Amino acid sequence: MKQGPMARMKETEKQARRDLIVDAAERVFSSSPFDRVRVRDIAREAGISHALIYHYFPDQQSLFVEAFLRGAGEIIGTLKEHLDAGAGIETVTERFIEYLSGHDQYFRMMTHFMLDGNLSGELLERLNAMERRLLDQLQRLFGDAGGRETARIYAHALFASMNGILITFRNYPGRDREEVLRHMKRIGRAIAGRFTK
Repeated sequence: MKQGPMARMKETEKQARRDLIVDAAERVFSSSPFDRVRVRDIAREAGISHALIYHYFPDQQSLFVEAFLRGAGEIIGTLKEHLDAGAGIETVTERFIEYLSGHDQYFRMMTHFMLDGNLSGELLERLNAMERRLLDQLQRLFGDAGGRETARIYAHALFASMNGILITFRNYPGRDREEVLRHMKRIGRAIAGRFTK
């Protein structure tokens, strides 16, 4: 059934409000740990009432997942673009590190899910589906190296290695942001070199 102009306009407005809320949530989650953020904080950042947030998201976890999935989609898109252009493991490793270094809110969200996440049902499945999509992109680097299962294990190992670099060195004492990024990329290249052997 074809939508009329008013229905399309209402849908556009609804999506714009939803995006406004997710944008505000990303900003708040980037500066505060998940367990310290209240829906009222996000509402204040968005310039709306907290009741309106519940019109779009049933709870804080749903909003958190939505914000994270947006960033994860960008990471996957970045990796896919580089892989489609023929990038190798070293370039992909550097782009992953650069992206999460420059988008701290997504890094914080990702580590929250890795370390403290307690999701179930649809939210858990949405996160798992996103992770599978990300690992699918990384698996492309390994082709059929030892078979599909082995290539998937390599993708998992690379993902864990890159996250380990980010967790370990992101706040390296006594170094500025650029030095830290150079150091993390250097470690990423060393790890990539081990995978290519």
